[in-house]
Amino acid sequence: MNEAIGNTPLVRLAVSASEGTRVYAKLELANAFGMKDRVAKNIVAEARRLGVLRPGAPIVESSSGTMALGVALVGRSLSHPVHIVTDPRTDPTTLAKLRALGCEVHVVPAMTDGGWQGARLARLAELMRELPGSFWPQQYSNPDNPGAYRVLADEILRDLGPVDTLVGAVGSGGSLCGTGRALRRTLPGLRVVGVDSVGSTLFDQPDVPGRLQSGLGNSLHPNNLDRTAIDEIHWLNDREAFAATRDLAREQQIFAGNTSGSVYRLLRELALTATPGSRIVGIFPDRGDRYTETVYSDAYWAAHRLEELPFSDAPAPVGYGTAVRSWSRAGLDERPARQRHLLFVEANTSGTGVQALRAAAALGLTAVLLTSKPERYVGAVETGCEVLVCDTNQMPVLRKAIQERFRREEIAGITTTSDFYVPTVAGLADWLGLPGNSEDAANRCRNKASLRRTLKDAGVPQPRFAVVTDVAQVAAGVAAVGLPCVVKPADDSGSNDVLLCATAAEATEHAARVLAVESNVRGLPTARTVLIEEYLDALEYSVEMFSDGDEVTCVGVTAKYLTGTPYFVETRHVFPAPLPEAERAALTDTVTLALKATGMRFGPTHTEVKLTARGPEIIEINPRLAGGMIPELIRLATGSDLLEQQVRAAAALPVDLSAERSGHAGIQFLLAEHPGTLASVDGTAEVLSAEGIERVTVTASEGIDVRPPRNAYDRLGHVIARGDDAADVMDALDSALRGISVQLCTDTFAK
Repeated sequence: MNEAIGNTPLVRLAVSASEGTRVYAKLELANAFGMKDRVAKNIVAEARRLGVLRPGAPIVESSSGTMALGVALVGRSLSHPVHIVTDPRTDPTTLAKLRALGCEVHVVPAMTDGGWQGARLARLAELMRELPGSFWPQQYSNPDNPGAYRVLADEILRDLGPVDTLVGAVGSGGSLCGTGRALRRTLPGLRVVGVDSVGSTLFDQPDVPGRLQSGLGNSLHPNNLDRTAIDEIHWLNDREAFAATRDLAREQQIFAGNTSGSVYRLLRELALTATPGSRIVGIFPDRGDRYTETVYSDAYWAAHRLEELPFSDAPAPVGYGTAVRSWSRAGLDERPARQRHLLFVEANTSGTGVQALRAAAALGLTAVLLTSKPERYVGAVETGCEVLVCDTNQMPVLRKAIQERFRREEIAGITTTSDFYVPTVAGLADWLGLPGNSEDAANRCRNKASLRRTLKDAGVPQPRFAVVTDVAQVAAGVAAVGLPCVVKPADDSGSNDVLLCATAAEATEHAARVLAVESNVRGLPTARTVLIEEYLDALEYSVEMFSDGDEVTCVGVTAKYLTGTPYFVETRHVFPAPLPEAERAALTDTVTLALKATGMRFGPTHTEVKLTARGPEIIEINPRLAGGMIPELIRLATGSDLLEQQVRAAAALPVDLSAERSGHAGIQFLLAEHPGTLASVDGTAEVLSAEGIERVTVTASEGIDVRPPRNAYDRLGHVIARGDDAADVMDALDSALRGISVQLCTDTFAK
């Protein structure tokens, strides 16, 4: 039965409309028990995938309608005991179905100060204590609720193509917000219109207990409700909603519940006022069999004196926050601005991590740093950011921390400046319906073995390579690639454990060392995979790109200077690289092809390329902003702050990549020439006063053991210079290098 969920009919409605306008109903009521079947399927599947819901563990949910039936369908089909907490408003038909499916039903006897919702949640908490290991789907706060509607959005696009307006009822906030956000990834101009019940508090109306409508409205504010995703809200009272439901059955032969009826009433109105040629789609959540004794009963109408309620034939425009009693509408752009948070999952420690927190604050966002070790980030607290301590290496823990701390509408975006957490952020962005790359694309780039295979399949130029997961495979890999060869881990960073090997024995020995490493510097598990690559003896560059869907912008090309082999540590960067235009274009074109092949469609990327006699060949794609202070070089040279633009993109704010000026900048890293204990770094003050020098920074502490660099973590500091052209920058960096000396306890030498 789980496989039968979804792929519901999309039917055109026969309604009066502006010229060429077509109106459609997405009949979610055609699922086995209704629209919430999708939600239950997605939430339970994700909980089982992440290990939050163990096989055979109980599922407990609070619902008075279709969510209860969806959980019953999915949970019982997967052999989970299911407990449903509901209230006296639940119709006898639904109760009979739940019990027939094998659920235990708990009916709360009376409302609390939080209405029926509050009473149900109190009983649910009791059950969670009584049933160890039980799982609560938490439809009101779990982002897997709105996440379930990505599939519905895909079905609309598949069956209909582009649409102009989406209409839906608002209860938990899942269906309308989830579908709307998903559609806007393809249709950014989509208009989203919601319908609520009079007396519901969801859109800042006074709470009126005793509302008769089911499936929409609420006395509490669900965390999944994202009012920033909705353009306009309508309210219908019980009479208006029930009458529209009867109209739907009579006029369209769709026997539905009052949520569908309310959506239908809006569809009729919007069809008349729509721009000619528009396509409008409404989501119809549930069938009418639960409502035979209420909506469709004249006796029920009489008993509740529904005919005495006000009735409007058209919505009255009101200011947001104005109390209403009958059909009214308001734009949500009138809603007071709320605090918006930009979440950072960890950060790099080279300086840009803390700078990004400041950039978020400068844009009026509240930065939130999710980290397992706050002490790692010197200066983070001083930025005014919120620090949320949790195990960032465990996705269920991260999800729980975010879900419990934030309402969805409080989150503007999520990002990271740490290479290691790019896939994690991609997964969380997808879970929350936020801007970002797909988790598959991020992993494809983060794991260089996957990247190599992807580029090979796409025909993108790159070195010969072999992927090794066992030492016994090294000899064959070396034979296929040739000597000398580069041996490196598939998923590390900062040139760590990257070595040029002259013999097969040397390659085997180094591969064995890499394969033995089980976790990286952040405690994340490694891929336990080695790449053996052709050594390309050619100049290296990095191409800094920024993607927005199909549009890819080259910000510039950076020249990279490395230590001598056998290691590959970057010692100097110059931006922009002094290159003929033809070579610059060739590098950019090759990287554009590579990004398309990997599926990277959002935000900054930093791609390292060798310019060989055969042309550009891709070394690696870093699915994040460049490190090594390259963004700072770009800012000094062009005035374009890429770190700010990354923050803007993550928060769905306008991005501006235009250059204010045309200059050059470079960085020289300070390195030890011999192993020893660092005594001091001298001459920095004199160098800082020299012409063209912007900054001199020593990052290493006196008394630490140092060595000639084998990875980026062995750098001792850096000098940054700016000039009118590349030659000026190179001269300034050379002069600085001569003026600074690194002293060891046992030796003093020119750096």
